[in-house]
Amino acid sequence: MKTFALFLVTAIAEIVGCYLPYLWLNKGASASLLAPAALSLALFAWLLSLHPAAAGRVYAAYGGVYIAVALAWLWAVDGVRPSAWDVAGVAVSLVGMAIIAFQPRVA
Repeated sequence: MKTFALFLVTAIAEIVGCYLPYLWLNKGASASLLAPAALSLALFAWLLSLHPAAAGRVYAAYGGVYIAVALAWLWAVDGVRPSAWDVAGVAVSLVGMAIIAFQPRVA
């Protein structure tokens, strides 16, 4: 559960770090959003470094959680309800994440 929670916070940091420049570039928001965006992306990178597994495995497993959080963001922030296909894709990606993240480790 700790791993999943860390992935969740990491995904939020990444999405915020990318969403704020999007608001500036595409929605006419203030360029002052770039500073918190940079801080959010730095937080994202630091959070990824907290996982004890090999970096490539962490990135691969994190991708599944990122997909789920991105679609939750789509609904909560953009107001677009995910389709049944979106939900199915999230389910598949989370199963993949769990297989990668929670596989038995050989000592």
